[in-house]
Amino acid sequence: MNSALPRPLVRFTGVQKTYDGLSLVVRSLDLEIQRGEFLSLLGPSGSGKTTTLMMLAGFESPTAGDILLDGAPITRTPPHKRNFGMVFQNYALFPHLSVGDNVAYPLTVRKVPKAEIATRVAKALSMVQLDGKADRFPGQLSGGQQQRVALARALVFEPQLVLMDEPLGALDKQLREHMQIELKELHRQLGVTFVYVTHDQGEALTMSDRVAVFNDGEIQQIDRVDRLYETPSNRFVAGFVGDSTLLAGSCGATNSVAGGPCELVLPGGERLTGVNVNGVHPGSTVLACVRPERIEALLDEPADRHNVVKAAVNDVIYFGDHLRLRCAIAGQEQATVKVPLSLPRVPAAGEAVWLRFPPTFLRVYA
Repeated sequence: MNSALPRPLVRFTGVQKTYDGLSLVVRSLDLEIQRGEFLSLLGPSGSGKTTTLMMLAGFESPTAGDILLDGAPITRTPPHKRNFGMVFQNYALFPHLSVGDNVAYPLTVRKVPKAEIATRVAKALSMVQLDGKADRFPGQLSGGQQQRVALARALVFEPQLVLMDEPLGALDKQLREHMQIELKELHRQLGVTFVYVTHDQGEALTMSDRVAVFNDGEIQQIDRVDRLYETPSNRFVAGFVGDSTLLAGSCGATNSVAGGPCELVLPGGERLTGVNVNGVHPGSTVLACVRPERIEALLDEPADRHNVVKAAVNDVIYFGDHLRLRCAIAGQEQATVKVPLSLPRVPAAGEAVWLRFPPTFLRVYA
């Protein structure tokens, strides 16, 4: 390890988890969590993301491997001695205690002096915009306010790590999106390390510094949000994170180097150039992925037909800030194209359009 690099706050090394001794829920996980970052663990149900969080929290024990905190092993350390803040989807508030007493609970069990407790509780409630609510009870608050109480309780004892298990899942869409922005801003102000579990890729992209995409017990890709979206490393990430238009075909000419150009031959005979992600070889069956907003929709046949495919518009859907064209391409599943409202003319269903696929954003996978 390069001594010039900062030591990660948390390191998983070869961590595995099985419940029945046969199938692995988490497979040989190596993961570093940097100090002060907002890391989201993203994936479908059963992918291993929540089990990973529970092992970090201490509520589950790894079957194999180690978890290090600041270089020291915590694999066998009980949850209450790890000193992590925890926020659950169901809030886990004490209904018989006031808001102030709920927030004070972590300080009370740590035997913090009463005068200091009052000051820190007031500060924590102010931080989550709940000034004046200390004497109310959880049942008197909205779902969003209860979630803020849970967050204040997780932060009040100033932990170095806060773990969140789908904390916004029970909120309605508008409130959830509002809370995403608030959490991101709170993280920026405090500089505390957040580890956040979600199955909502939009939520992960909105808030995170980095995202680890899980599937079948393994991390498929861990990256900055912009790189994760623009340069997915495999088919699963391309299909799971964000909207994608997929093109099936075969590999024509290629330099056989991952990241180099690859010729995609479509069933209709069209030839497109894309980024060769997996080092695919000529003649192999491949799948190409491109984000719908990267496709250029042309209403008239262009003189330059490089990376252009003719399509027929099946449907035009108005999304408020853009239009989505659902288009039919010979031999393909329906392609989605996002176009601006400033398009000179909106094509009608059944009309022909020409779709230009930019080589740098058309990524070809084995």
